[in-house]
Amino acid sequence: MLDTLPLLRKSDFPPITRGRLTTLQANLGYRCNQACLHCHVAASPKRTETMSWATMQTLLAFAEAQGIGQFDLTGGAPELNPDFRRLVVAARERSIAVMDRCNLTVLAEPGQDDLAEFLAGQQVEVVASLPCYLEENVDKQRGDGVFAASLSGLRQLNALGYGQPGSGLTLNLVYNPGGPSLPPCQPALEAAYKQQLAERYGIVFNQLFVLTNMPIKRFGSDLLAHGHFHDYMRTLKAAHRPDNLPGVMCRSLISVGWQGEVFDCDFNQMLALPLGGEGGGAGHVMLADLLAVDLENRPIFTADHCYGCTAGQGSSCGGALAA
Repeated sequence: MLDTLPLLRKSDFPPITRGRLTTLQANLGYRCNQACLHCHVAASPKRTETMSWATMQTLLAFAEAQGIGQFDLTGGAPELNPDFRRLVVAARERSIAVMDRCNLTVLAEPGQDDLAEFLAGQQVEVVASLPCYLEENVDKQRGDGVFAASLSGLRQLNALGYGQPGSGLTLNLVYNPGGPSLPPCQPALEAAYKQQLAERYGIVFNQLFVLTNMPIKRFGSDLLAHGHFHDYMRTLKAAHRPDNLPGVMCRSLISVGWQGEVFDCDFNQMLALPLGGEGGGAGHVMLADLLAVDLENRPIFTADHCYGCTAGQGSSCGGALAA
C-alpha cells in the first residue's frame, strides 16, 4: 500500500485547539467482514487487531472521570470485537450514550443473528454506511451482494423501530463519494435517499451524513496509484472554508486506538500522528495517563489531510458542517 503521509506532513492548514470534550471515539479493532476501497482504516476480514477488555475498562474509567456523555464505537466492524456487547452494556449502565458505526452487512454474519435486537434493547444509535440507494453503485464500491445484504440489515432495524417516528431509536446513514470528488449537498442528497429508499424498498431512516473521502490509507494509496492524489488535494484546498473550523470533530472528541493510544481524531490515528502534535511530546499518549488531564484548549495535530474536513460544506463524524 502506498503511503501518503510524507506528502501530507508539510502543511499550511490553520492551527486549531480543542474545545470541551464531549465524545470518546474508540476503534475496537481493524477486523471487518468487508474491504471497501474508500476505507481510511484499511480494514478487512484478514485483520486481527482487537481492543482488549482491559482497554475498554479504561474507556469507561476515562468517561466517568471526565464526564463524557457519548461513546462513538468504530472499527473495522466494531461488533466483531468479542467484548463489543459487554462494553455497550457497561456504558449504558453508566448512562453513556452509544453510537455504533455499523456497515449493515455485519448483521448477517454468523453469530450476529440477534445483533439488531441487542442494539435496540440498549438504545444504541446506529450510524450505517450506505454509499448509494442504487444496487449497481453500492456493489461496485463494496462488492457483489453488499447492497442486498445492506437492505436486509436496514429492514431488520426498521422492524425494531429504528428510523421510525417516535421510537427513540436513531438510524442515520452515511454516504461517501465513489471517487476523488467532494460529496454533493447533504440536504438535497438526504431528500433523494429518503424518497428512493422509501419508494423502492420501504426503508426509512433519520438523517443522511455525507463524508469526504480522506487521502490516507487505502483510498490515498489508490489516488497515488492512479495519479489523482495531487489533483484531489488541490480540490480540497481550493474548497477550504474557514467557517467550518469551529465544527470539526477533533474539537469535541478524542480518538482511542485498539491498544489504548490517544489521537486527535480517527484520521490522525490511522496516520499514527500523536495527540497534540509536537506539543504532545515524544511518542504516543495512552488513555490511562489522561484520566485527570484537562484537554480543553490543547493544540490539535494538523496536516494537509485536514482540508478534507473543511472543504465545501465541511465533513465530520456527523456529516456536513454547513448543511
